[in-house]
Amino acid sequence: MSQAGACQPPPDVDTDDCLREYRHLFSPDILAGRVALITGGGSGIGFRIAEVFMRHGCQTIIASRSQQRVLEASKKLVAATGQRCLPLSLDVRQPQTIVAAVDEALKEFERIDILVNGAAGNFLCPASALSFNAFKTVMDIDTVGTFNTSKVLFEKCFRDHGGVIVNITATLSYRGQALQVHAGAAKAAIDAMTRHLAVEWGPNNIRVNSLAPGPIMGTEGFRRLGGKFAEKASYFEMIPLHRAGNKTEIAHSVLYLASPLSSYVTGTTLVVDGGSWLTSANDFPALLGIASSSAKL
Repeated sequence: MSQAGACQPPPDVDTDDCLREYRHLFSPDILAGRVALITGGGSGIGFRIAEVFMRHGCQTIIASRSQQRVLEASKKLVAATGQRCLPLSLDVRQPQTIVAAVDEALKEFERIDILVNGAAGNFLCPASALSFNAFKTVMDIDTVGTFNTSKVLFEKCFRDHGGVIVNITATLSYRGQALQVHAGAAKAAIDAMTRHLAVEWGPNNIRVNSLAPGPIMGTEGFRRLGGKFAEKASYFEMIPLHRAGNKTEIAHSVLYLASPLSSYVTGTTLVVDGGSWLTSANDFPALLGIASSSAKL
């Protein structure tokens, strides 16, 4: 591989469809025999994580509030990879729905080895304009939802059999990103939770890590959080690697954290952002222009 190739992104597609071509950089059977539950697995980063896991021998359960979304996604994933994929509806804010989904998954697969907490909600909004309910909703989905799902998996599977948890977080809190107090607070809490659970659950042969993506093309976050605006304004030129990332790059990093390659890695956060948080402008006035068209709860 050339030195330039070391920073080149792998192929990807912007839509929630499987890759038209895929080259294995890891052993194709690195997750053979494993079963993974991926919340938020019906679209965006979660969908691509499911696909890459399945291309490496893993069977998956993809879960979302929308049964239709995960049903359609599972058909695409099975057709592209030949692996089994169970689509389930759950709300990470409601533990009883998680318990029901995990029970159904265990009837189907008899085991779950990996949990990827990818369910999330976000939008751009100044703290002064953020409703009490909007802040609480993001905390409930991201932080409380991550705890709920992790605790159910611990009780149902991981306490006795071990396992791996990967929490999808963000770099927003590292420098107080403008218009993101809700999501930054939620993700920072998950990073803290990652460390606490890694310490408490390590003796049960459970590894817990976070992964913090940067701006990733082809995701709802990219569309809602001003990705197209950033492209037009050449904001990505400020990122050390001079580009946004793609979903396959995130999936490969999650694959590393979920696989035996990271067998001695726990309680840490892997930042996968091309160096973005180090150099990108935290421009409050410019971001306010994007926020006017951003979704609010």
